[in-house]
Amino acid sequence: MGISKDNVTGLILALSSSIFIGSSFIIKKMGLKKAGNTGKSAASGGHAYLYEPWWWIGMISMIVGEIANFAAYAFAPALLVTPLGALSIIFSAVLAHFILQEKLHIFGVLGCALCMVGSTTIVLHAPHERDIHSVKEVWHLATELGFILYTVAVVILVTVLIFYYVPRIGQTHLFIYVAICSLTGSLTVMAVKAVGIALKLTFEGSNQFKYFQTWFFTLVVIGCCLLQINYLNKALDTFNTAVVSPVYYVMFTSLTIFASIIMFKDWDTQNASQIATELCGFVTILSGTFLLHKTKDMGNRPEETPVLTNTIHSDHSSQTL
Repeated sequence: MGISKDNVTGLILALSSSIFIGSSFIIKKMGLKKAGNTGKSAASGGHAYLYEPWWWIGMISMIVGEIANFAAYAFAPALLVTPLGALSIIFSAVLAHFILQEKLHIFGVLGCALCMVGSTTIVLHAPHERDIHSVKEVWHLATELGFILYTVAVVILVTVLIFYYVPRIGQTHLFIYVAICSLTGSLTVMAVKAVGIALKLTFEGSNQFKYFQTWFFTLVVIGCCLLQINYLNKALDTFNTAVVSPVYYVMFTSLTIFASIIMFKDWDTQNASQIATELCGFVTILSGTFLLHKTKDMGNRPEETPVLTNTIHSDHSSQTL
């Protein structure tokens, strides 16, 4: 990385983004807990958290983090900015440990590390995005057969998860809520890119808001974001924050890269070695996610007291004598 003023600015923005986003998970959960004590919890379909100041502070923190992350890409290369998003997982886990008393088992720490290594590997070896010069060009890419099939598959999966699996196992399986957020998020990012391009070109003097495509992408962003917020709240209100954060990061990052590869056909410019490296990153992510799931409750289990057992055994021996 060149030590330039722009790179330093991008690095500071990316680090700030991780801090704000990592904090938002903890602050929002504090608000969700308080709201659950005074009204119907988000996990039960309630919206009492909308009246809780802590939840709004967490939401503002997340928005500031996302803005900082978006701005970082204007100053530094993606290979510098994107991997730093993994720092939000560490920051969130540390805060959850000290503030929410949600203990993370040593194997959970290892799983978190595997998730970050795998995600970083994918991001660092992901193909470069093509230059987009108009909203119509993005619309052309989004309406090609490959991405249309992906979009249809996402819509079907999200619909099945919401209407069939959420009422049955949503309260006991973290994957359900996070999958809804991640699948929807992959479409959100594609739409955000389109809106971002429209804003950039508009500021440069070429008004893109006269095209219906820009408004369509804007509506997609708003709708998908509202859906993500709703089910992310349910996940945070139901499961351990230290597990929700990395699993959501892993799934969201993986699906977003996958959607980008389909939409922009970046694998056409990559060799077998680069593709194999990305696949290894996916395997690492799956391993870390599995480890996190298996150890998510181990950190909160009460420690055994073998001394008491020995005392009882000694008393029994004395009575025998």
